[in-house]
Parts: sequence; C-alpha cells; structure tokens
Amino acid sequence: MQAFLEYVVSGLVNHPEAVSVTPVDRGGTTLYELRMNPEDVGKVIGRSGMTISAIRSLAQVGAARGGARCSVEIVEDRPRRGDH
Repeated sequence: MQAFLEYVVSGLVNHPEAVSVTPVDRGGTTLYELRMNPEDVGKVIGRSGMTISAIRSLAQVGAARGGARCSVEIVEDRPRRGDH
C-alpha cells in the first residue's frame, strides 16, 4: 500500500522527489502519513477535497481486500518559530 500511495501522490505533484509515505501502526489500523512540498498540498487535496477522498477510498478498499484497515492523512510540517 505504501508504494501505491507514493506512486499516486508523486504523479499529482510538481515536486515528486519531496513525497514520502510513512506507515504508522495504530492498534490494528495502519495510518499512512503523507508528506510533501507545501506547494503541492492543494493539488493532493483537490477541489473540495475530492482528490484526497478518492485516494483514501482506494487505500481503504485495497487494505480491506487484504483483511486490514488503514487511513491516510496529510501531514504538514510547519517550521517552528525562529526557523527560516
């Protein structure tokens, strides 16, 4: 699933080299954290959240076929105060 998410998200963004997908186990559910260039977040979310909703649906169906559960979240790493 991680490779699938990397492939899909990398195809949507202007900076595919900045895309990373990190799986985190949360008590029987795998949370996939998507990180990308801040300029590309809007492209992955899409108009009215349609694109990220479709990505989440595909990931959930794929995981369910394997008897697992998953969720997908976009993680925006914001610079801390004083960082430039």
